[in-house]
Amino acid sequence: MSTAHTTQAIETVYRRDARRVFATLVRLLGDFDLAEEALHEAFRAALEQWPAQGVPGNPSAWLVSAGRFKAIDSIRRQARFTSTETMDQPLDAIADETQPAADASSAELEDDSLRLIFTCCHPALAPDAQVALTLREVCGLTTEEIARAYLTPAPTLAQRIVRAKAKIRDAKIPYRVPEADELAARMPSVLRVLYLVFNEGYSPSSGALLTRADLSQEAIRLTRLIATVLPPPPLAEVHGLLALMLLHESRRAARTDGADKLIPLEEQDRTRWNADLIAEGCALVEKALHMPGIGPYALQAGISAVHAEAQTADQTDWAQIVGLYDELLRMEPSPVVALNRAVAVAMHAGCAQGIALVDELLTIPAMQEYHLAHAARADLCRRLQRWDEARASYQAALARVQLEPERRFLERRLSEIAS
Repeated sequence: MSTAHTTQAIETVYRRDARRVFATLVRLLGDFDLAEEALHEAFRAALEQWPAQGVPGNPSAWLVSAGRFKAIDSIRRQARFTSTETMDQPLDAIADETQPAADASSAELEDDSLRLIFTCCHPALAPDAQVALTLREVCGLTTEEIARAYLTPAPTLAQRIVRAKAKIRDAKIPYRVPEADELAARMPSVLRVLYLVFNEGYSPSSGALLTRADLSQEAIRLTRLIATVLPPPPLAEVHGLLALMLLHESRRAARTDGADKLIPLEEQDRTRWNADLIAEGCALVEKALHMPGIGPYALQAGISAVHAEAQTADQTDWAQIVGLYDELLRMEPSPVVALNRAVAVAMHAGCAQGIALVDELLTIPAMQEYHLAHAARADLCRRLQRWDEARASYQAALARVQLEPERRFLERRLSEIAS
């Protein structure tokens, strides 16, 4: 294999397996920073050795082994200058030859990914720290990417991650999946983080890209892992969240044209929707809605399923969607859910009713700064040909939007009104 082909193979392995290899190294080394350094050293060794030796049959196992031995060498060098009593990481803990070496089988990598999720989402950590740590350590985003997504200064975000790692170390938070009797209590925080990870991949909060497919795919992989690997009894919300992700993901190809122009749901070419993902998602919705413990994710998935089952936008069962939003609003009252319900009411009962509901929401200070509230009002006014109101609301949305494709969409709507 040529050097170019080997380099390409290494890049493929990095994209596919790097974070799972990292999770295994965390288990073996017991330290986030040491595992991160070992991961990079392992890939550095691969770049040096694979062109001559060829790509191993099990690249992940090779990387885990190389990373572990690189870490042992690093600690031994450190031990020459530091007393073993003051070393952060005891050498015996990772160099013990009686400890079984990870063969990095697929099942082992998946188990280690689960352990890492539950560690990053431990209830001892603050919710914002759980999200930041999961995005950084499980999904591999850089500190700068996370900071941009959450409009937080990078140094502030970095400190949040450092404090979370220190909390895990100092509190000796175990690197494991909780026992069955703990799972129900721990699951909500894990699902919340995975939901936020998916949303940041499917519809980023800011930046130049409309989607981050790698991020949403990682969230789907991890949620599927929880749904299929963890012991029963299964939770309705696990299946509901996985269904919600799959149904949203099924529309990815139709959300933009070739020029990365945003296409709203009702204008999308539904033949481009992924039928396999829709079938799997709808089956999961059906399962979730017949299980105890139905929650917000299952209800949101139900709403997505109604959209997915409509052959055309005109055939959408808006009455059913309004009913699901009524239940969701009762279960999880929030202005954003109320805004989505207002749009559904507009589609079902008329735009004037929807505008009245949106106007009521815009009396809430937080919603006055939410660009989608102004965009929703603008769209409803446009449908009623209330051009001056539509123009003003589109301009208000433009003043607050952070995502470039959304900005271009709003500008396009304004231009259509002007013409």
